[in-house]
Amino acid sequence: QVQLVESGGGLVQAGGSLRLSCAASGRTFSILVMGWFRQAPGKDRELVAAIIATGSITYYADSLKGRSTISKDNAKNTVSLQIDSLNPEDTAVYYCGAAQYFNPVLVQRPTLYNYWGPGTQVTVSS
Repeated sequence: QVQLVESGGGLVQAGGSLRLSCAASGRTFSILVMGWFRQAPGKDRELVAAIIATGSITYYADSLKGRSTISKDNAKNTVSLQIDSLNPEDTAVYYCGAAQYFNPVLVQRPTLYNYWGPGTQVTVSS
């Protein structure tokens, strides 16, 4: 089993930045991919960014390329997401997910991920 806990959400003004963290525990050695997803009310859960276990390959949603950075600290079993130039459309619950299988075609799909954190709310005010 793997346990995930997100932190760092909150209320931010448009144009501001936010750094989210996800702490993993349990059988972390079995994780091959970790991803950040978000889900706004009435919408599907969508990929924000993902990173493979070695940290050498990252994926970003087109809407966040250039203003988001995903990173991981293997020693601390944490994955962080920095988002800059936030706008109200970024308002959502942000979830951390962990996958025990890696498929570059499926990395953007929530169904690849076996484990999820409870989520953290991010609200961007205009």
